[in-house]
Amino acid sequence: MKRKINGNMYDTSNAAHVGFKFAGEFGQDHGYEEQLYVTKSGQYFIYGAGGPQSPYPDPTIKLLTKEQAEEWEKETPGN
Repeated sequence: MKRKINGNMYDTSNAAHVGFKFAGEFGQDHGYEEQLYVTKSGQYFIYGAGGPQSPYPDPTIKLLTKEQAEEWEKETPGN
């Protein structure tokens, strides 16, 4: 997925994949997934997608600070 935010392009196919988490199961209205990425310039972002009642009813890219990304990694088992 590609998205331009504040004049910068964020692209899941060009960034390094750092980790992922799933909530619920595929097809559940509240279920979703988050994938954490970091760009070559050190910008962190999450690609999120999920059911209609999840935090990501439409696939989206959400920017994170380095501190937020580190906190996300601490809170996400297996990463």
